[in-house]
Amino acid sequence: MKKRYQKPEFWISSIGLAGLVTAFLCWLCNSGAASMAGRISAFLSAALFAAVCLRFVPEWMQFWRKTPNANVKWKAARLLEDVPPKHVEWRIFLSLLLVDAFVVLLVFLLRRAMGYAESFCNDLSFWTCTDSGHYLDIARGWYLSEGPWERLVQLVFLPGYPLTVRLLNTIVNNVLYAGMLVSAFSFAGAGCIIYRLLRLDSPHSDAIRTIKYFCLLPGSFFFVAPMSESLFLLLCAACIYCARTEKWVRGCLFGAMASFTRSLGLTLFVPLFFELVSNFVRERGEVKSKASLKRFMLQFAALFLIPIGFAAYCYINYIVAGDPFKFMEYQSVHWSQHLGWFFNTACYQLEMAIKCYGTNTHNLLGLWIPNLAASFLSLVIMLLAVKQLRPSYSAWYLSYFIIAIGATWLLSAPRYLIALIPVPLAVAKLTRKPMLDMAASLISLLLSLLYLNAFVMRWQVW
Repeated sequence: MKKRYQKPEFWISSIGLAGLVTAFLCWLCNSGAASMAGRISAFLSAALFAAVCLRFVPEWMQFWRKTPNANVKWKAARLLEDVPPKHVEWRIFLSLLLVDAFVVLLVFLLRRAMGYAESFCNDLSFWTCTDSGHYLDIARGWYLSEGPWERLVQLVFLPGYPLTVRLLNTIVNNVLYAGMLVSAFSFAGAGCIIYRLLRLDSPHSDAIRTIKYFCLLPGSFFFVAPMSESLFLLLCAACIYCARTEKWVRGCLFGAMASFTRSLGLTLFVPLFFELVSNFVRERGEVKSKASLKRFMLQFAALFLIPIGFAAYCYINYIVAGDPFKFMEYQSVHWSQHLGWFFNTACYQLEMAIKCYGTNTHNLLGLWIPNLAASFLSLVIMLLAVKQLRPSYSAWYLSYFIIAIGATWLLSAPRYLIALIPVPLAVAKLTRKPMLDMAASLISLLLSLLYLNAFVMRWQVW
């Protein structure tokens, strides 16, 4: 018992749990207007998050110890024997392009069935019905310092994706087509890099199954839309892969580009830091030298390239609006958006779902239920899979979840979580048995089609 109290796992878990309980109690004391159902929802969210963390901490500590996991050598041997099919990455690339084309065609056919009679090319403008329109406006005319309010507030959308679209548009000469091509090729390229990344630790079957779930999980159609999700996924995958294959500075530069594309790119600091410490501890365990310490310090310094991408976005804010944090004002005034507690999100989303029940079916089925389901199911999936995942990926999920789901007016939980590599990877790890894989695939496909239909019907799917 005494040894247990001396372990860092115990103290990290205790301090973290105490911090979470304190935060929840403070929120509870200040949530006078919250309903009982909302408070129960918040408690369940906090409890699931705590359970994931408690299962994660021992894996984290093992990851940072000098002695590697007992099965690492066994895994390495099995991976060497697990030879993938020829041209597998080209197959993945072309397959994802076909998936992209199929989704575009399916949306066109659904709209035809609803009575819309536009030509295929004209019907593509439907894809601008969400935040896509904002991104394409920025690609056309950049940010505005003066003009209509609807254009001014577009400063909240980061410039990585619009700049890429603008560059391609010099060739295509149609900003919508350019946006959809950027998304399509980014998604296909991301699939190839994710496959390479997962093959560092996992067999071919796990890697392919993960890519399959990227296509099947509800919200995957956002990878087709002229929005930043596909490019962000590509940059995140490239960041992690380069860092894990000893191209550290290149990986941090990809991380900077990711944080220039979405603010959630800043969370890439977390998995890279976990990998950095693990590598340093292993090196010091084998050869104690000043060289390993110097290497650690240089790589740690390189990590700060990641926030430089977001700093560049803040500088654009300063040039356009005279305030490097003007985007925060626009988010607050126009979108009622602040950073809050993720369990508060579970509270107000359930309350809104209850409020819409019987009065606004479209918002209930298209907005609040999918958001609640995405948040809670991702926690359940991670709780079951955390011991099968690389700890750096689990740490990435936890930091990403806190920020993404902590928004005070969250409308896009499925879209945010589908672009997070550990979530489809966790599903793939849990479905290694053929029957489980078949069941999960069919359920995911059905829910994905229902969510796509809600998107086409414009039931507040964001």
